[in-house]
Amino acid sequence: MTGMYGAFLLLGVAIVIEVAATAVLPKADGFTNPVWAGGVVAGYALSIWLLTLVVKQMPVSVAYAVWAGAGTALVAVVGLLFLGEPLNWAKALSLAMIVAGVVGLNLAGTH
Repeated sequence: MTGMYGAFLLLGVAIVIEVAATAVLPKADGFTNPVWAGGVVAGYALSIWLLTLVVKQMPVSVAYAVWAGAGTALVAVVGLLFLGEPLNWAKALSLAMIVAGVVGLNLAGTH
């Protein structure tokens, strides 16, 4: 990983892995299905490990804001597209505010 671009790329990979682990939580069935539960735990562990590498290159406040905001938005999209979850105006507006907040934190962190 070289520089801030590498850190953001690695952060993106960590977010995708975390979102995938979150998306299969229903399959873990309250951690009674050991195969899916193992996948969830492994996905979370890998994504957190990648996040520890990212914070060597960028402030933890920026990394975590991107992690939380992008992860939340992506989980909502996955829920909508693949898990049959509804999307109403309040949910869409709330997600837009999360994304705007992440963008604002990134802009504030670059100056």
